[in-house]
Amino acid sequence: MSTTGAAADPLAALGSLPGVADSVESVRKAVDRVYGHRIMRRRGNEITSEAALRGARGSAALSGADWALEEVRRRTDFSVGEEDRTVGAALRLTAEAGQLLSIWRQSPLRVLARLHLVAAADRGDAVGRPRRSGEKADEPLVELSLPDADEVAGRLEGLSQLIIAGGSAPALVTAAVVHGELIALRPFGSHNGLVARAAERIVLIGSGLDPKSICPAEVGHAELGRAAYLAALDGYVSGTPDGMAAWIAHCGRAVELGARESAAVCEALQRGAA
Repeated sequence: MSTTGAAADPLAALGSLPGVADSVESVRKAVDRVYGHRIMRRRGNEITSEAALRGARGSAALSGADWALEEVRRRTDFSVGEEDRTVGAALRLTAEAGQLLSIWRQSPLRVLARLHLVAAADRGDAVGRPRRSGEKADEPLVELSLPDADEVAGRLEGLSQLIIAGGSAPALVTAAVVHGELIALRPFGSHNGLVARAAERIVLIGSGLDPKSICPAEVGHAELGRAAYLAALDGYVSGTPDGMAAWIAHCGRAVELGARESAAVCEALQRGAA
């Protein structure tokens, strides 16, 4: 998302695109329904923990490690193969995201570096910093053209300035732009999708939309499927109003499905307690 010559609050301007207000309202209602569930008053911590596990599983699936939930739940060693490491990275990022909320609004680039460090701690001197000139990005399943290092640096700085400045944009819009921009740029040499989805989670939590992190958008993104994810991402990268609106709507639907997942967990716990 280029910010050159943009309006004073370009994220808020995206909120006026056709259909975006409806997506924002639909997401808010879905989130409120989960938070209003009677189980949340007594067992909210359990819902948060389960949402974290399911969110990590969904994010890993979008990066090529599509494991059954029970397999993720039972595993303790994630060091053997590439898929194992992807799932392990997703779990670490989900745990780390909640620890970085206070830093995000002041220094989003520092948070992104930390997220990459957590995800890719075994990648040598390329860990925790954006790609340099000539360096490639290894991102499974994303075949978009790769911006060069100068463009990455400029757009990351622009994104950082927008976040620090704040503004009146709905949380869904900001989260979708952060997610889309990071996937489009793939600023790191690896794990960009995992980092982008963790950053989306941070925005949704820190904005107050989902403060207890019980509506994992990653679950919804995985449920909607890789093909729909990549098609919506193409819309974001196009930069057209219709494309941007479609990406925001896709992210909104993902949050709604994450909320539905946690609502189902609440219902299961309630039946078990009856």
